[in-house]
Amino acid sequence: MIEVDRVGRSFTVGRRRARTTVHAVRDLSFTVEAGEFVGYLGPNGAGKSTTIKMLTGILAPTSGRIQVAGLDPTRRRTALARRIGVVFGQRTTLWWDLPLRDSFTLVRHLYKVDRVVFHRRLEELSDLLGLAEFMNTPVRQLSLGQRMRGDITAALLHDPAVLVLDEPTIGLDVVSKAAMREFLRLLNADRGTTVLLTTHDLGDIEKLCRRVMVIDHGSLTFDGTLDDLRATAPGEDSIEDVVARLYTGRSTPL
Repeated sequence: MIEVDRVGRSFTVGRRRARTTVHAVRDLSFTVEAGEFVGYLGPNGAGKSTTIKMLTGILAPTSGRIQVAGLDPTRRRTALARRIGVVFGQRTTLWWDLPLRDSFTLVRHLYKVDRVVFHRRLEELSDLLGLAEFMNTPVRQLSLGQRMRGDITAALLHDPAVLVLDEPTIGLDVVSKAAMREFLRLLNADRGTTVLLTTHDLGDIEKLCRRVMVIDHGSLTFDGTLDDLRATAPGEDSIEDVVARLYTGRSTPL
């Protein structure tokens, strides 16, 4: 479902004579099979966000090749948008001053979802995520947990094959976080949706992911199961300490 082959992404920063080339991603390769739920970890500045932007077509790779759902994200960005859903925990895709229901209606038109299919899917997601009580509330008046449920719903209304999540539980309280994790687990288990999750909350990883990839300084430093990950640091009690050992040259894990 996702294929990344020797991908690199560089940026030029500075002005004129003081210009410097920054290699955000270096020779990155991995595949994600249909139906996998994969955690993608790394410290700030490791290259996670750059990778996500390349997978979704926002950025073009400097080198290498990417395919998502059989499409080149850069060349087929519009077509890819119909095959994937994307949720950024710190940025909403909903319309701030509109009631939540109207935001969903606009999403239907953007993705050209059949009306009958749309209403059936919205009813299903509303039941699973408990949206009914604030469906007519303007997005700006929603709590963070309510808005996140709205963003997840908007990303799934067109029934994407791949869901990319960037910090989907950031700032949520314990109850909202548990509800979001359970929903994502069921989405993957029952519908077979392929999920790529980037997060600093390692509780999300332990509860949801069967496979973990760790990136640092733009390169993949680990790819395997949670048990394989723990085996890299014998004697460490917490997954946070295990991951910290993989972050080269850093004093803190996150």
